[in-house]
Amino acid sequence: MELKGFERKYLRGLAHGMKPVVIVGQKGLTDGLIASVDEALDLHELIKVKFGDYKEKALKTEISEAIEKGAKCEMVGMIGHMAIFYRQQEDPEKRQITLPKK
Repeated sequence: MELKGFERKYLRGLAHGMKPVVIVGQKGLTDGLIASVDEALDLHELIKVKFGDYKEKALKTEISEAIEKGAKCEMVGMIGHMAIFYRQQEDPEKRQITLPKK
């Protein structure tokens, strides 16, 4: 599912006050990191990931793209050393976020 611009903006607004749930440490991209992101998305739908040791934009972008593919989610935005990811809950009963309709 491809998010539209107004949906991304809405999700960034929701994520503004959130604290990071997953932190990318020294080991960088590992299977454990992908599993943590996947589990967090199952619980929350919208999460922040903090890049602890990776300060270069190219590395953050590369890791974010790998997280998107591995966890089957979509990056909503990146602000500083934080990336915001979203994946809609498959079970309609458990969905916490309702995306706006234009």
